[in-house]
Amino acid sequence: MGFREYGDYDALGLALLVRSGQVGPAELLDEALERVAAINPQINAVVHLMEARARQTIEAGLPDGPFKGVPFLVKDLMTACVGEPMTLGSRLFRDYVPAGDEELTRRYRQAGLVIFGKTNTPELGVSNVTEPELFGPTRNPWNLERTPSGSSGGSAAAVAARIVPAANANDGGGSIRTPASNCGLVGLKPSRGRNPTGPLAPDVWFGLIGEHVVTRTVRDSAALLDATAGDYPQQLMKLPAPERSFLEETGREPGRLRIAFSFDPGLAKALHPENRRALEATAARLDGLGHEMVEVRLPLPPESFMESYATLVAADVAAVLRSARQLVGREATGDDVELATWILARMGEALSGADVTEALWNAQVFSRQWLGWASHFDVLLTPTVGVPPLPIGAFRLSALQRQGLKLLAALPGAALLSQRQKITESFAAVFEASPYTMVANVTGQPAISLPLHWTADGLPMGLMFTARTGGEATLFRLAAQLEQAMPWRDRRPPLSAP
Repeated sequence: MGFREYGDYDALGLALLVRSGQVGPAELLDEALERVAAINPQINAVVHLMEARARQTIEAGLPDGPFKGVPFLVKDLMTACVGEPMTLGSRLFRDYVPAGDEELTRRYRQAGLVIFGKTNTPELGVSNVTEPELFGPTRNPWNLERTPSGSSGGSAAAVAARIVPAANANDGGGSIRTPASNCGLVGLKPSRGRNPTGPLAPDVWFGLIGEHVVTRTVRDSAALLDATAGDYPQQLMKLPAPERSFLEETGREPGRLRIAFSFDPGLAKALHPENRRALEATAARLDGLGHEMVEVRLPLPPESFMESYATLVAADVAAVLRSARQLVGREATGDDVELATWILARMGEALSGADVTEALWNAQVFSRQWLGWASHFDVLLTPTVGVPPLPIGAFRLSALQRQGLKLLAALPGAALLSQRQKITESFAAVFEASPYTMVANVTGQPAISLPLHWTADGLPMGLMFTARTGGEATLFRLAAQLEQAMPWRDRRPPLSAP
């Protein structure tokens, strides 16, 4: 019998029990594995176990870090673990085994975390639902017929179901924040350069991706960022060190902040009624806490933003498929990847260098304009997602759609580019579901999703707070205040370990 109260503690709470000798790392690992066995068949969050290695790590003696003995899961994308497969959610990379740890993985180990498995992700992380053909869909513990979102859906589902108190996640367009929203969790995408990237892998997606975790508590998110943040010799983007620890910031008052909020739909066509209710209630609560609330319109041009973003992603997907030559020893084919991925890669190959450069310039121009506008307030409040958690299979292609995309994929490069608008429109549902999160990826700002709203049928929807670049301290102070004023910790999804 394992440690049954395990799910009542966050990661810092479990680490304190280990330090005080009330429970041992092996006992916590046993409990986590029991929970995988009991719950994972229903949610499909964990796709690879590393039990033997985890036990060897404990027996060899764990580092005396702030999370010593706490079970931990890493996403099966980017966060490489030496000697363990990293599939990227794709048939193409099912046999790829990284030759070393990434710097972030090394810092997780130094913090004393016991990495014992990997979590599900959509193929190459390009979708905001976690339904790869390789492993099948991950299901939301709040409702098994709904998605936990993506691309860190496996990590979010595992944390929500109380398998682990925190799990690794990464975010190139909302992939930390939208799963946090769908699963009732805390999800911070840090400022660009705050957490390490590489050194084995390049900074993919043109540096848009931020690495961190999904957690149930604000303090876990802060303390884990303390454990991992900071540059190293091979880091390409660097930020000044924070004034004090982020965990310490969670105990400080935020002061009176100037908080902008918006009822604009972002990249979507309309504001969902649940988001309106969530914004109204949260803005009123913030006003009651003494903050200055200012309603604004978002200076966001949807069409040009989506076109530039899609161009950059398509070019990156094409490059990732090219990397198969080095990583798995052969050329990628259309049979190796999902149809939507193959279309993106074909479009990426057809783009010229000038096309990609123009898209990057457009993203930079947008960022400069947005950052100038955002400098007039401390924090921006928006919804995290555009819609409540979608049904499993919501993005599944119909037979007619698949046939149409196959015909497009067979076109020569120039002809394929002439259908660029039609291809972008086929991914419109992705932007509708995540109409706010991509902005901070482009600008490099930190943004956090907090579980502050539940729909009438009991599904979580997050509210997102975006600060100035390097402003994680502001977000943690505000998030800790809201965690007290609008508490969520005692809410449990229907499917979670007791």
